[in-house]
Formats: sequence, C-alpha cells, structure tokens
Amino acid sequence: MLSTEQVWVETFSGLRLTQFSRLLKAVRERGGTMQGRPWSLPLAERVLLVAVYYRTNLTMRQLGPLLGVSSSTVCRVIQRLGPLPALEPVSRPADAADRLWIVDGTLIPVRDRQVDASSHTYRFSANVQVIIDADTRLVIAAARPAPGTTADAWRASDLAQHCQDVTVLVDGACLNCGMVVPRRKRPRWALLAGEEADNVAHRKVRARVEHVIGRMKNYKILRDCRQHGDGLHHAVQAVAHMHNLALAS
Repeated sequence: MLSTEQVWVETFSGLRLTQFSRLLKAVRERGGTMQGRPWSLPLAERVLLVAVYYRTNLTMRQLGPLLGVSSSTVCRVIQRLGPLPALEPVSRPADAADRLWIVDGTLIPVRDRQVDASSHTYRFSANVQVIIDADTRLVIAAARPAPGTTADAWRASDLAQHCQDVTVLVDGACLNCGMVVPRRKRPRWALLAGEEADNVAHRKVRARVEHVIGRMKNYKILRDCRQHGDGLHHAVQAVAHMHNLALAS
C-alpha cells in the first residue's frame, strides 16, 4: 500500500519517490539548507513545492493552500530554490565520437519582453534549444532562452561547445552550422531516390528530440511561463533534470 508521502510525490511531481530523493539530494548539496530566515516548511516539502509549481504552473495563491502556507511564502520558496534543481552537468563520454546527438528548438510563451519575440504562432515566445542523446533520450544540455529563429538562437547559444567531435542532427533551419541537415531540393529538380531515403531516415531519428520536448512540456511551466528574468531558464534546467531522473531509473 502506498504511503501518503509517496502518493503526494508521485501525483504532484510526476517522479517516483526514489527519483524525488535524488532531486532532493541535489538541492541539498547545492545550498538548499543554507542558514537564514527560518522556513515554515521542511526542505523536502519546499522542493516538492517547486516541482509542483513547474509541473502544474498553478499560481502562488493556488499553491499556498495546498501546503498550508501563504502565497508570499510560496514566492520566497520558488525564488530561493527555483535555480537549484538545475540540470546536472553531463560529463563527456569516452565514446563521444561514436555517439549521435540531436538538437531542436521549441517556442515557449512568456510574459517577459526581454527574452521574447513575435513568432509564427502569433504569441510572444522565447526559443529554447535542447540537445539530447539519440540512444538514451537524456537531455545533454539546454540553452538559455533567446528570441529569434532556430538558427539565430543556435548561433547565439553556447551549445556548440558541447558538440565538439560529436555527430549532431538538426532540422533544415540550421544550415551552415556544422551539423547534419536533411537533403534540400534544388531549384526545378526533384530529390534523387537515395537522397529521399536519407531524409526519411533523418526524420525518423530526429523525431526522438521532438518526443523528448513534448514530454518536457508535460511540465506546464513550459507552456506559459509567467516568470521574468532568469525564471524561464531556471524552469527549463529544472524540467530537464527531472526528465532525466524519470528516464534514468
């Protein structure tokens, strides 16, 4: 029979209790227990509150009664602990040259005019680039949110340094970026049979990153982020970390 704690964690955070324990350990090691103003909630409940906020995107007035605290306490917890569950740095594997990584970008609606731009969806959105491992579906790195097209966002990010000597697949928007793109039609000429087969194989493999991004967007903070400043960046990093925890165990 499931304990009350396990039900709360699995229902509201989307993580099993063992996975949540690893997230809690990471937050504790990164300074989650620093001395200062006493909190009305223990660390485990504060980390759960942050995970629930990212997963449900409830307002702070809605989250307060859920754990029996005020909305101002919820705000302080999110501001203090929000950056700490960030994606852990991924060590470069020894067989990096033999691995296949995939890059794709996604648009996240935001309210901060410093990081957004008008997109084809007629909403003000920020572009976030994500690298995943094609075999494990783990997120390798996620760039800081930036306005602009996919290629512009890729060139403005620091993700290229992670991809040295690794084969990286991208869509056709990232031409001349040193990565593998689909074959393009020449003016008035159809693709050859072999080129079309290459594109089919490329699409099948690259679909994995779209599945990962779709799974990350189960955390509704990535569907309409109300945070300003670095809030969206912290949310993307935390969601990527929780996605990796869910896959790794």
